[in-house]
Amino acid sequence: MAQSKQDPRIARKLAIRRKAQRRHSHFYQRCAHWSFNRQTGGDQPPIHWHRERWMLAATALLITVLSGFLIPAWATAMKPVATQPVEHTLLPLALPKVEAPSLKSPAMEDWRVLQVRSGQTLADIFQSQGLSLSDLQRVVDNAGDAKTALHNIRPGQEFDFLIGRHGNLEGIRFDKDESTRAIIRLDGATPSMNTVARTVETREQIAHGVIDDSLFAAANKAGLSNAMVIKLADLFKYDIDFVQDLRVGDSFTVVYDTVYRDGGYLREGDIVAAEFVNQGQRYTAYRFKRADGSIGWFSEDGRPLQKSFLRIPVDFTRISSTFSAARMHPILGLMRAHKGVDYAAPTGTPIHAAGDGVIKFRGWMNGYGNFVIIQHNSQISTAYGHMSRFATERVGQHVRQGDVIGYVGMTGLATGPHLHYEFRVDGVQRNPQTVTLPKPEPLPGPQMAQFKSIVVKPQLARLTEIDNNYKLARAQSTPRSDD
Repeated sequence: MAQSKQDPRIARKLAIRRKAQRRHSHFYQRCAHWSFNRQTGGDQPPIHWHRERWMLAATALLITVLSGFLIPAWATAMKPVATQPVEHTLLPLALPKVEAPSLKSPAMEDWRVLQVRSGQTLADIFQSQGLSLSDLQRVVDNAGDAKTALHNIRPGQEFDFLIGRHGNLEGIRFDKDESTRAIIRLDGATPSMNTVARTVETREQIAHGVIDDSLFAAANKAGLSNAMVIKLADLFKYDIDFVQDLRVGDSFTVVYDTVYRDGGYLREGDIVAAEFVNQGQRYTAYRFKRADGSIGWFSEDGRPLQKSFLRIPVDFTRISSTFSAARMHPILGLMRAHKGVDYAAPTGTPIHAAGDGVIKFRGWMNGYGNFVIIQHNSQISTAYGHMSRFATERVGQHVRQGDVIGYVGMTGLATGPHLHYEFRVDGVQRNPQTVTLPKPEPLPGPQMAQFKSIVVKPQLARLTEIDNNYKLARAQSTPRSDD
């Protein structure tokens, strides 16, 4: 009988087994008796219990016994401990009544904020929002005591408009004054106006600077705005000629207010105290409220800074010609006296009255062009020439110091726009830059004592401290030269 073919898979397994037995023959020879499935021949029993088999059987029995003890113990440990139930007492509690929420949430109002530009009128602002002059009239009619604010708008001021879906005016908000906001509503049955108070506070600021180029450059470096520089110069203009007297190394210290509204910066306030050192000469200014409620600035000796006369009747110009007994006239070509001071300035620059007085002459004068003479008292008068045009004052009208009496020009014998200014005593011209001006009267006794104790003493201490700190910082930053 032909031998049947062997299954290829079985043959492959047998081949792998024979190969493993050949490679690990030493292991199989040493541990062959560990097998429980050894084939035996003859009359031998199928299994012979050697020492190794007894050890395997004992290990299996031990694992079985331990499992019977450990598993129930673990299950008992994980079982939660039964606790006695805690008794609770329920007390009635009255709850507050809660109103059901409204299904309608209030709509957010969309206010348009508009800032006034230079040259704009209130009518222009309303028309820019698509509103008519009748809308403006309704607002004015319902503004009440806030009407004045609508007639005196200024650049930068804000107006808030509430416009309806159909383009109709429903409300307007604006500043009645610095600390009050006016709100006019036109969307109800009848127009209404109410006011809201705003929190306004002042904070003091301090600036110190040294002039190494110009006053404006030094002040801006110290953190002062151009407007505050004008205020500083305006305080000391009676004693310092800011056109000619400033020198490199001059210094200033300013204590001034800043105004905040609702926590935000609003504007600069007034100068509280100031010190200016010009060519080694020290000048001071302190703000003080007089007994009549008016506010003024005074020097340390209690005299008003505002003198009887201004040194310079125009703002920040340059001197084009000084007072001289003999000068070559630029047009006539002749040597003749120049009995005044010429201040060059752009055409149209305002000219101010140097002091209180009465206009004695206003008209054309040969050589002077448009000419004004102001009589201040029985002895002193001032004269102003080459004006481009006059202001509104007339002959015989009383003017106060600082009033605008005309504008810079080049009428008459002039080669360029400037002011020719004369200071006359008993009809004789004196040099406006060097003439001795009368001193104003100091504060009366009781006010002087209050001024010294409340104003000068604390502010002087602050100015001195600032000056000393600056000198110390400057000394520490200056490198020492080797001896």
